[in-house]
Amino acid sequence: MTSEAVPLPLFPEPQGVGKDRELEKVRAELVRMDPAGRRFATVLRETIDQLLDGERTGRYDWKDLFKTEKTHAGTLVEINLQREFEFSDGSAMDYKIAGIEVDCKYSQQFGSWMIPPEAVGHLCLLVWANDYRSRWSAGLVRIRPEILNGGTNRDLKLTIQAAQRDRIVWLWHNADLPENVLLHLDPEIRSKILVPGRMKGQMRINQLFRLVRGRRIGRGVVRTAAQQVDYMARVREGGPNRARPKLREEGIIILGDYPVHQAIAAALGGQVPEEGEFVAHRVVRAGPAHAGRQSAEIGGSLWVVAEEGEWEHRREPAPRLPDPQTGRA
Repeated sequence: MTSEAVPLPLFPEPQGVGKDRELEKVRAELVRMDPAGRRFATVLRETIDQLLDGERTGRYDWKDLFKTEKTHAGTLVEINLQREFEFSDGSAMDYKIAGIEVDCKYSQQFGSWMIPPEAVGHLCLLVWANDYRSRWSAGLVRIRPEILNGGTNRDLKLTIQAAQRDRIVWLWHNADLPENVLLHLDPEIRSKILVPGRMKGQMRINQLFRLVRGRRIGRGVVRTAAQQVDYMARVREGGPNRARPKLREEGIIILGDYPVHQAIAAALGGQVPEEGEFVAHRVVRAGPAHAGRQSAEIGGSLWVVAEEGEWEHRREPAPRLPDPQTGRA
């Protein structure tokens, strides 16, 4: 599974509505800035991780957020998107994109965007992300009175009628959100990683990569497991107890987002770590019995991903990965 989202073509204009030139202009600019949606997806992943604040709290589940934190999510999404894409401040709305006023609304529940009365007549960038489904969407719509439900809350914010959602022009729709691995782990495996009070951060990191192999693991997951400021250092080469040297003894390699590591990941036939991600594999040296299996050259030898129980017969240490700068072991 990949977090890459494919931009969709413009939906046909609803009957009775002329072509919206401003909407097309904003859409074209956003797709130009982020053709595959990767930057957008990364902002959403990092914003959710920012709210969870796993480094200090150990939280990994949206339901554990306080009500005030959930309320603050929309503001953080707006702020972080503006920082990433450097949108200009709007005069009446949140942003100016391609010189056009655009409001931004986020909801964790699809369709529950809260539209303020002052947004009527303007374009809205509607954003949805759901950590439980690992999906996200972003689209544009011109806010018109006839597409809105009546407001019943104190500040008179409105929602878009379900029957009118076909007016939304999706830039990316139901795309893959980088996975919150801890949230989606089998509870029994998760309990062996997040052992409260009994494990130091380094031990939890080692358990994470020991037990979760073949899946992309983001830095937010590493941060939550370590619950330490220098969490990334717990993965790298260094002292003998750090994850890479320690798990190498158990036949496990931890591939990062460096090009040389990504090439190895692709050659092994598994998921390729993207920016800020890792993928761990238990590997064995390739031999005649592995003919036809995908392999990668590491340290002058060919290696394949070990099948269940295959490493235990040899118990050979994994190779040291190439240096990210030099490409040499």
